[in-house]
Amino acid sequence: MSPSPEREHPFKRVANELRAEILRGDLPPGERIPSENTLKDRFGVTRATVRKGIALLRMEGLVTTHQGKGAFVRERPHVNLRQTGSMYRARRGTGKSNFTAEVEAQGRRPVQAIREVVVTPVPERIAALLRVEPGAPVVARRLLFTVDGAPMQLVDGYYDVAIAAGTRIAEAKLIKGGINAYIEDPEGPIGRRIVQFIEDIEVRMPYPHEARQLDIPDGVPVARLLRTAYDSAGEPLEVLDSILPCDRHAFRYVIDV
Repeated sequence: MSPSPEREHPFKRVANELRAEILRGDLPPGERIPSENTLKDRFGVTRATVRKGIALLRMEGLVTTHQGKGAFVRERPHVNLRQTGSMYRARRGTGKSNFTAEVEAQGRRPVQAIREVVVTPVPERIAALLRVEPGAPVVARRLLFTVDGAPMQLVDGYYDVAIAAGTRIAEAKLIKGGINAYIEDPEGPIGRRIVQFIEDIEVRMPYPHEARQLDIPDGVPVARLLRTAYDSAGEPLEVLDSILPCDRHAFRYVIDV
């Protein structure tokens, strides 16, 4: 049961009313929050109390603050990730990577940037999914995905060197159509059809390097999405280890039973 307004801590009352205005859209993204002087008069509190209320909203990821400029409702670019087999094939039919085609279909501008491509010992969790020995060498492709210039995902792709060594997967270059198209190309060096994806999702708070690279404010969790691609023989071909800020994505899965 929520406390009555008169029994709330004053800074929480400030935060609660401003939060409600933000969520209703009365204060839209990019809008400047009223000044501390305006809010202290409105709520009958001190400026220190106002600052504490705004700090709470900043921790929740609803506002950002800029020295000398004040507090603003945070812009939150949003992407819907819709997962069905038919949609995957339809997106692939565009000749673009699945992420690029999906984001462009929503009227947004996607960019994939390579952070590094290396041969590295495989992490234990990835080894189990890729069915290789822990510490075995794998090709790791580390990318940053942005949408409309805003960082949206850190994506690390892992590939058994038995499949990827000597191919374009091991090169520090983007591959037209995406890795999956390259894997399935009947005239390419791999030529194996992907028939199944299995995704494992966990939600946690971001690590410092993730928060820095994805510009994640305090209080916003991330989803870690492990996506394994399998061929018709049930062999894993790829593991994608993606970190997604939870305030920028919506997931929809269609499961036919």
